[in-house]
Amino acid sequence: MIEVIWSTIAAQDLDDIVSWILEHHSSEHAESFVDMIDASVRQLSQQPQSGRVIPELERQNITKYREVVSSPWRLFYAVDSDRVLIHAVIDGRRNIEDILLRRNIR
Repeated sequence: MIEVIWSTIAAQDLDDIVSWILEHHSSEHAESFVDMIDASVRQLSQQPQSGRVIPELERQNITKYREVVSSPWRLFYAVDSDRVLIHAVIDGRRNIEDILLRRNIR
């Protein structure tokens, strides 16, 4: 198994999403979301290359970032030799290219 590390921004994404779900839905819905993310993280710790290259970045010849999709959520990460670094958790219905450019992911 490989170590999975959350960037500060990705951890904030997760907190913001959970807060929004709790405010607009229910604690059960928030718990389900967290369980889904936990499953994705476990998958990455065992198979770090299992996600696809992010299509919006691939069109710009940037292939070092990958994603795991649990619709509508997209978990963006990069693989180092000995770890996975999670960079973002974003609602896939949003304009991903604008968000990534704002975050300076290249």
